[in-house]
Amino acid sequence: MESDCLLAASGRHAAATLYGTGSAKDDTGELLCSSGCDSRSEQTDEELYIQQAAVLIEDAIQYRSINHRVDANSLCLYRWYYSRIFQWGFGLTIAGVLLLAFVERPSSLSVTSDSRYRLPSWEPPCGFTESIEIVCLIIFILDLAVKSYLIGWEEFRKNKWLISYTVVISVSIIDWVLSISMACDEKLRVRRLIRPFFLLQNSSLMKKTLKCIKRTLPEIASVILLLALHLCLFTMIGMLLFPKTEDPVKNEEWKVYFRNLPTSLTSLLVLLTTANNPDGTYCLMNLVTAIIYNQFRGYLLMSVQTSIIRRRLGIRAAFQVLICHEAENAAEDRVPVDVVLQVMSRVQMQSYYRAAITAEARQYEPEGFMDREQFRKMFDELDKDRIKEHPPLPEYNNVVLQKMQLVFSHYYFTILGNAVALANVVCICTVLVLNSEKSIAERDNHYMEIINLCFIIYYLFEMAVKIFAFGWKGYLSYRNNIFDGFLTVLLLVLQITIYATYRLPHTHGVRDPSFKRMFSLWEMVRFVNMLIVFRFLRIIPDIKLMALVASTLLDLVKNLRAFAGILVVVYYVFAVFGIWLFEGVIKPPAHMSVLSNTTMENITSNFSIECGTYEQLGYWPNNFDDFAASIILLYDIMIINNWQVFMDAYSRYTSEWSKIYFVCWWFTSSVMWVNLFMALILENFTYKWDRSHSCSVTDVERIRYETSVQLIFKEQIKEPTEEELLCQLQQHPHLHLHWEHT
Repeated sequence: MESDCLLAASGRHAAATLYGTGSAKDDTGELLCSSGCDSRSEQTDEELYIQQAAVLIEDAIQYRSINHRVDANSLCLYRWYYSRIFQWGFGLTIAGVLLLAFVERPSSLSVTSDSRYRLPSWEPPCGFTESIEIVCLIIFILDLAVKSYLIGWEEFRKNKWLISYTVVISVSIIDWVLSISMACDEKLRVRRLIRPFFLLQNSSLMKKTLKCIKRTLPEIASVILLLALHLCLFTMIGMLLFPKTEDPVKNEEWKVYFRNLPTSLTSLLVLLTTANNPDGTYCLMNLVTAIIYNQFRGYLLMSVQTSIIRRRLGIRAAFQVLICHEAENAAEDRVPVDVVLQVMSRVQMQSYYRAAITAEARQYEPEGFMDREQFRKMFDELDKDRIKEHPPLPEYNNVVLQKMQLVFSHYYFTILGNAVALANVVCICTVLVLNSEKSIAERDNHYMEIINLCFIIYYLFEMAVKIFAFGWKGYLSYRNNIFDGFLTVLLLVLQITIYATYRLPHTHGVRDPSFKRMFSLWEMVRFVNMLIVFRFLRIIPDIKLMALVASTLLDLVKNLRAFAGILVVVYYVFAVFGIWLFEGVIKPPAHMSVLSNTTMENITSNFSIECGTYEQLGYWPNNFDDFAASIILLYDIMIINNWQVFMDAYSRYTSEWSKIYFVCWWFTSSVMWVNLFMALILENFTYKWDRSHSCSVTDVERIRYETSVQLIFKEQIKEPTEEELLCQLQQHPHLHLHWEHT
């Protein structure tokens, strides 16, 4: 929004005008809108207006830019491009090209990643993965061509992501040709490093997130400087406190932790990330997290502001296009309700919101028209929480059946079922405590089975009477009933299997015929007990706080995928770099079984069997010898799982410079991204808690909260003004709207 483009429209009416007279299309077939649309317009033009409005509304719903071609053919191509089938297919293409890293050399197709026992993995023949990759690259080229055509050359030149997309595809093709020419025997594949770009460019929210992170980095430079100053200061103090002396007994600290400057810095950095340093764990690192998130949140708000403007702009553009549909309504700045309903019938959106918006529009049918503000408010339904309506209860004529239905459909009956499930879990816990010191042969599992049978009969009774009270459709409309019913049926099948197999009560003298059957009675009972304990999770929807926590975790999978996607990209890039730098550098001795009788000098100068080292802890499967093993190793470092052991091992087998790689990954993943992700989880939970604190448990189950990133920060977002929207509509490269004031 450029401030010099704002139009002073206070008390005046802004209308669209044509480059000449009437409503027409320019030589490219794109819309030119006027204040007086010609009543003699052809039916095809009216169809075009409706199609344009439908697409603009779809752009608003999905927070997409409206700066694309709007002629009939382009709109058909545009809707096909954003169709669910194409987007799913394109997503599978991106997933396929990323998954090639698991098959390419060094292949991850091996039984184990343990370098002591790993056999040569299967290597695909030359041309196998390359054929799949070139197909994916051709699809990316077509994707680039469609995007470039739809937005036009002028917009393409301004779009840095599409220019980068072109460069990445070109580099990938050149590198692919080099691979084929070298018979797939090249040591370095540059295109593997840039493959995550295909994932980034396909998600607008990922782009916004990455842009926010890029803007945040300079802001947190002072925090990084503070952390570096903290480490350097205490490194010098440590080297002064623990110097090398003439007494070898007093040199242990110097030898292990303060031998030189790199070792001293590494030692204190490791100390900073462990629970042995409360100053770092509870003070400094939390301060770093708070500052990082505060800066990132500010830029994220700016990015979300852009998304909100896109929605408002799409709705405003759709309204302006519909004005051209009726000549007499253009001057009055209103649109017919029947035209709005016709447009909404063509918009591709969720049926629930289509019905809500249509119902809102039908309220104006007596008047026959909607003004601009009414049209805008109609789409506020998109931001409202979705209320799930359960099917009506079945009707019974018999008075007794009606009373039974009232009892079995009451909330207290569900509470009774939870109490019975709790009693079952308590019985299992009691038996486990009593049998904890007994061997399997000494345990009498038949009594536990009889107890479980009694509870399972009640579970079956509860499921049956709920189906009677709610009906099949009503019973299945509750997610906890589906969970509960599935486990009840599974428990019943297992119980029947146990009784058919072991014919309880057991015959005299045969206590546990495990030696005669595939599964012993104890194993079957243990499986049943695990299912019963798992079934106890049915209480989650009936406890408000637990229901909110569970729904928050489910929403994270759906609404914060962009943030997880950035983490996938970072993992991918660091894993490729790790393979390039450290593949095969750690090699176990030829005879691990004779280590105890072998001196260090006879093995290798880098090998160490000291307590706490890579070799002594048996971390051989954690390496950079293939892509899958690299991902696991990076995950271990991210969660601070003895990460100093891996850093020490690779610095011994390579050089001290390898520590830079591990420190960079620790800072990127553990300090920045994990803490940032946790902060966003808190934002999501707080948002849902604030909106549901006045709701009952039943309401929490019925309401599906809209928790997109845009809505989480909605209260802090400033709505765009009419002048700002008109300014951006003026700058549309293909709609060509000119404005007058009357």
